[in-house]
Amino acid sequence: MKTEGRNAVSELLKTEKTIEKILLEKGGQGILGKIFAEARKRGVRVQFVDRAVLDRESPDGRHQGVIAYTTDFVYSDLGELCGGENALVVLCDGVEDVHNLGSILRVAECAGAEGVVIPKAKGASVTEAVIRISAGAAEHIKVAKVPSINYAVDELKKMGYWVYALEADGESIYKEKLTGKVAIVVGGEDGGVKRLTREKCDKTLSIPLFGKVNSLNASVALGIAVYEVVRARIS
Repeated sequence: MKTEGRNAVSELLKTEKTIEKILLEKGGQGILGKIFAEARKRGVRVQFVDRAVLDRESPDGRHQGVIAYTTDFVYSDLGELCGGENALVVLCDGVEDVHNLGSILRVAECAGAEGVVIPKAKGASVTEAVIRISAGAAEHIKVAKVPSINYAVDELKKMGYWVYALEADGESIYKEKLTGKVAIVVGGEDGGVKRLTREKCDKTLSIPLFGKVNSLNASVALGIAVYEVVRARIS
């Protein structure tokens, strides 16, 4: 759903509605600057774009330099993902591609994960496209939106989770005993799991690769990892 115009978006920012992103005209000042400041305060993703982009998104031209996008998807609190003694949680550190996020939700739901954690900024949100790509999984799995993935790692550790970063240079996942409460952090399409996040994790795990290509798609790598968790629990 789109909300256009300076006053309309300003009022939207005062509500509890989930705002996926805001398109803001480059060089905007005055009330546009205030909108940016309030969006930053709420952790809403802001993209600065040329006026031509806003014109394309607003056929009637009523955007006044700003368009906000909201969703009806209801997010969960992080605490709702706590789960039992063998709970599994997936964290997305900078996953920006909607196809990847949709696939991750599908994989996590199929593996019986308690939920998926995404950041408020610098990552894809659960949009209509993500819900469609997840093939309905988004309707059955909890998704928590947090201030940052580092915050979520700290909180999950307090809940008793053992948190693993999934990266190419870690220890082989096949040598790890993946029992108890497990949280797996999967990185974004470009930079992978961020350095500070990796440092907060208990361990970095990797999936051995034997071909000429040196990396796996984020959702594919996650699929291998979460089903290794499943295998460890049912064997």
